[in-house]
Order: sequence, then C-alpha cells, then structure tokens
Amino acid sequence: MAKVTLPDGKVLDVETGLTLAQVAEKIGAGLAKAALAAVVNGKTVDLSTPVTEDIKIQIITAKNPGGIEIIRHSCAHVMAEAICSLWPKAQLVYGPTVEDGFYYDIDLDDPIRPEDFEKIEKKMAEIAEKNVPFVRKEISREQAAQHVSGNRYKIDNVNRAQGDMISFYSHGGGFEDLCRGPHVPSTGNIGFFKVMSVAGAYWHGDAKEKMLQRVYGTAWPTKKELDDYLFRLEEAKKRDHRFLGKQLDI
Repeated sequence: MAKVTLPDGKVLDVETGLTLAQVAEKIGAGLAKAALAAVVNGKTVDLSTPVTEDIKIQIITAKNPGGIEIIRHSCAHVMAEAICSLWPKAQLVYGPTVEDGFYYDIDLDDPIRPEDFEKIEKKMAEIAEKNVPFVRKEISREQAAQHVSGNRYKIDNVNRAQGDMISFYSHGGGFEDLCRGPHVPSTGNIGFFKVMSVAGAYWHGDAKEKMLQRVYGTAWPTKKELDDYLFRLEEAKKRDHRFLGKQLDI
C-alpha cells in the first residue's frame, strides 16, 4: 500500500501499481472524467503513471494552470500525425507549445498552403474521434539513437535531451515521436482546435540549413473558448493600422 496525499491534506491509502487515473477515480468520478495529467511530488506526469511509493498528488484538469498547455502539446502531436498521413514524405522536426497555441516544424518539399488547412483539420478530427490512448515508452539513450538512426532531426533531439532515458509517445497506428511529455490520456482529450497559419523557419534558426515549414495551430478546452479566441483575432485585425490602411486605400 502507498499513502497518497491530496492538495487539501487528505490522505488516501491505495494499492501500489494503481495508475494515477485510477487514483483520480477514487477521489471522485467528476474529477476522473476531467483529469488530463497529474503533478506528483512537484513533477507533471501522465495519468498512466503507476503509484510505487508514498506521494503528494494534484490532478490536473483544463481549469488548472498548465492544463491547457498539455492539451495543446497533445494536439500538436495529432496535427503532426495528420500531416504525415496526408504527406507521407513529411519529416517531423519538433513541435512545442507557444502562447495561445503550438507549432510543428516540418521538412517537406511540397508546400503546405492555407487551402490545405481544412483537410488537415478533418484528419485531426478523425484521429480525435477514435479516442486512441497516448502511450509513453522509455528507452536508453543508446537505444534511442539506434531507434531514430537515419533521421538527422531526431538524432539531434536525442543528443539534446536530458537524462539517461529517452521517452517516445505514440497514439495508434504507426505514429510515434520523441517527446518528454506529458500528454492527455487519449486523442479524444485534445479539445477544440484550428490550424492557423504556415511560415518558413530554419532549423535552429540557422540560415545555412534547409528552410522548414512551420505549421501553427491553436487548441482550447471548449468550443466557446476557441470561438472567442478567433473573434478576438478578427477584432484585432480590424484595428490593425496596416489592415485599415489597405481597406481605406491609404
């Protein structure tokens, strides 16, 4: 047995081996349904993480600080899978979260255009609807280097990663990417999303490297939050002097 201390000081006695998702169920059905990840002894981890010792825990939902970032990080992986599905020759570089969204840098000779956004979103919706679990796999640094051999971008990511163990995440099919996580429990938890724009970006900002395609997206816990965000962007565009000048032929 292990003692699990909750934020309010309450202590639960649970069987070792239970996942944090199962611990959330013991706390309450509503919390378990909204749970995205957990903070254990100060570190944010996946809900699939098992309890192996006495811990202090806080279950993370979309209402907690950091919850929306986990949604967006996971949504970035779904967008990456959608792009790889539509453009099989695409090579993934990396895809962090940014303010109000996320991006993924893609090495792809075929240009991704704004008119392609709708089909990317459609494929993302198909992946989300399948509600496939995010699965974490940890292997040694040496194994990781062998696992990604031949992919200069992923070899570089392995070399830059910290620690002796390197983590990969997959969600159904053959999609997998090197990532430290954590992620939401499944693709059905990535919220409401939209592909926003595409731009050029050099690998590590080095102009001597090949120009990559940086695809931006945004994700929000609810459709209302997404709609409100898109409305704010439109209103800001209307007030933009460059936009107004163009409209007024100045």
